[in-house]
Amino acid sequence: MIGTRTGKNSEVDDICQEWVTADFSDIGQIKVCAGFVRHAEPDVLVNNAGINKIAPFAEINPDDFQSIQQVNVFAPFLLCQAAIPAMVRRGWGRIVNVSSIWGKISKEHRASYSTSKFALDGMTLALAAEHSADGVLANCIAPGFIDTELTRRILGEDGIQAIVSTVPARRLGQADEIARLVLWLASEENTYLAGQNIAIDGGFSRV
Repeated sequence: MIGTRTGKNSEVDDICQEWVTADFSDIGQIKVCAGFVRHAEPDVLVNNAGINKIAPFAEINPDDFQSIQQVNVFAPFLLCQAAIPAMVRRGWGRIVNVSSIWGKISKEHRASYSTSKFALDGMTLALAAEHSADGVLANCIAPGFIDTELTRRILGEDGIQAIVSTVPARRLGQADEIARLVLWLASEENTYLAGQNIAIDGGFSRV
């Protein structure tokens, strides 16, 4: 979704102007999407696309590793590059990159995914260091175990029950809980938060 910030009290239905789809497993489509972002000059960019494939480190297929980096890191890199010039020119912009708790901590069989999410955090921190003074605030969020199709496919029901028992909140997170945090970070209410990687995980990564 591409939208523009038309004023402090803009209504939601004034924001959604156009939809564009792209397959980030195709570098050409990433570049086309980045070109569209550059042309659209959005005030807010949220990078939320991601893929994962677990495997023992010694058995990781190099092609799988590269594909995960392309979707999870290279695509956000190009989209951030495309969005930044107009944000800097206007003196206002918000970038939210969706990382993961596996970009703050890690575990076995997550090398490909953790590599990508730690990299996304590093890129976000560099963006904040370079452009916060321009009015462009970049942050990461690091969701924990969220009740999504991807989570259920990777963990299965037995895996979910085992995980829930280790989460202090004793449940999976909900997508709307993540959305509300993204909304605040991307809003005019966020005036000073930059360069952070905020875990929203029911306390999992802190115990």
